[in-house]
Amino acid sequence: MNTIDNIALTLVIIGAINWGSIGLFNFDIVGALFGGQQSVLARVIFAVVGIAGLWAIGILFKDKTMRD
Repeated sequence: MNTIDNIALTLVIIGAINWGSIGLFNFDIVGALFGGQQSVLARVIFAVVGIAGLWAIGILFKDKTMRD
């Protein structure tokens, strides 16, 4: 896996933890840290995590020999 793949997977994990905290505790970690869900910085972070999720779809379908 290359560096971009590792960054994307890290961001996807962060997004999953945030969604888990919203689902379990009704608490948005990203929103709390960066000024609420409607702040520009939080929205940029949400967008970057979303793009990382799309990138991770490509990682999922890569040939197994290319992953290593």
